[in-house]
Amino acid sequence: MLRAFTNAFKIPDLRGKILFTLAIIAVYRFGSYVPIPGVDYAVLQAALGSIEQSGVAQLVNLFSGGALTQLAVFALGIMPYITASIIMQLLTVVIPKLEELKKEGETGTKKITQYTRYLTVVLAVLQSTGLIVIIRTGGEQLFGVPIPGLVPNDSIPVVLLMVLTLTAGTAFIMWLGELVTQRGIGNGMSLIIFAAIISALPGQGNQILQSENGGPFVFAIVMLVGLLLIVGVVFVEQGQRRIPVQYAKRQVGRRTYGGTSTYIPLKVNQSGVIPIIFASSLLYLPPLAATISGNVRVQQFAQTYFADQSNPVFIISFLIMVIFFAFFYTAITFNPTDVADNMKKYGGFIPGIRPGRPTAEYLDRVLTRITLPGSLYLGALAILPMLVLAFFGLQFPFGGATILIVVGVGLETMKQLESQLMQRHYEGFLNR
Repeated sequence: MLRAFTNAFKIPDLRGKILFTLAIIAVYRFGSYVPIPGVDYAVLQAALGSIEQSGVAQLVNLFSGGALTQLAVFALGIMPYITASIIMQLLTVVIPKLEELKKEGETGTKKITQYTRYLTVVLAVLQSTGLIVIIRTGGEQLFGVPIPGLVPNDSIPVVLLMVLTLTAGTAFIMWLGELVTQRGIGNGMSLIIFAAIISALPGQGNQILQSENGGPFVFAIVMLVGLLLIVGVVFVEQGQRRIPVQYAKRQVGRRTYGGTSTYIPLKVNQSGVIPIIFASSLLYLPPLAATISGNVRVQQFAQTYFADQSNPVFIISFLIMVIFFAFFYTAITFNPTDVADNMKKYGGFIPGIRPGRPTAEYLDRVLTRITLPGSLYLGALAILPMLVLAFFGLQFPFGGATILIVVGVGLETMKQLESQLMQRHYEGFLNR
């Protein structure tokens, strides 16, 4: 593998792409520490030790590489873009016009991407406004504890400047991600999230070393368990059911088309990390609604069962919702009827299965059977940090969205480098 890295840097254009990607990541990390105007950072830094986040705030802080806790320019991270992408995927199924654009190929994809950018800016304005409103009132919903005096001057011009800065930060991150996709290695948005998550791991490891329930021995055990989990996640993420497909020969003029064999790859985890994001977002709503209601009993109930991640009710609810959204998102992104119709249109068929409706029913049945173990695997990964927190009182850094994104992005990036090296007759990373 070390020789493969050396070979990658021997190729001028590939070396330039790698260095360009690293430079963009460095710019992104720098922006995660640049403060937004209007915040008293002496007050914030003094209160950082008592901050305990959960729900969506913890997820946004994870995807922003800690920039949310620092109230930096990139505090919102890439979450508005992720949310906009998910919304556009859902709307593509509901709105016929968007579905037609999706089927148009590259031209339609560019238009949908443009709509996603506009929606990202709108969501960034809304989320930044909500964030400013929260920190003006002490930030208890964000930080877990009230921090009075965060915004000493809350005049309208200062608030508008803060909203504009946060929105511009999100738009700038989106531009950086697209630059990496065009001129660098790998998917830019995924690599930015990857860099944000990786940057938080050393701090989490230090917390394990310094905590009362931790220490060097516990730290070594956590690292060993994390390594085993990475191996297991790689195994499951690469797992797929290949449905064989054959295409009949067709005579068009003097040319013969078809007569080939291929397959439809159905992944075990077809939905990726999206169910965890959905479940985290929805479980954040009860504490937020309780805070808005102002009822003391409702607030105590929500704080006990839906804000404490070590509570059994929260863990079970999270597990059920992750499993549900795994089936839901898979059903939205993979339509067996459309696949069967396209196969029939081009003369394709699954051996032993009649084209048309029987093929769609067969694909639906296979997909449901594959999604069941995939959803259980996803749910187990999602609640693993919560179980460790409940039984051992430790913040487990490997689990849930963290390990799925890190492993998934790492694999995809290595595959792209592999293809680049193989084109130049070098041995790659993954074939040794």
